[in-house]
Amino acid sequence: MKNYLKQAAPCDRKILADAAGTSVAYLYLIGGGHRRAGPELCKKLVAAEPKLTLCDLRPDIWAPSHEVAPRRATDPVPAPGHVGRQPPTTNAIFDTVPLRAAVGIDVGAKP
Repeated sequence: MKNYLKQAAPCDRKILADAAGTSVAYLYLIGGGHRRAGPELCKKLVAAEPKLTLCDLRPDIWAPSHEVAPRRATDPVPAPGHVGRQPPTTNAIFDTVPLRAAVGIDVGAKP
């Protein structure tokens, strides 16, 4: 955004701001890193100016395309959760609760 604002003519900056429903001053705040454009504003800016990309405007929301590979139809469907944390089963319901938190179980007691 900062590079675009440096290179664009003042009338082009105004056209972009009007198309996105914001002001040129706010575009400068975004370009300077003082403000972050919301997702909807990012989409409006990219639609109005093809030189801008969603990734450039908000890399925290839209990762660069080289980092995230799109899913193919032949890829296996991932299981819910992940290996470190699975949903509890009826047999292992206490797996998700620390022993000291379970009512009626005194871990430190001697038999």
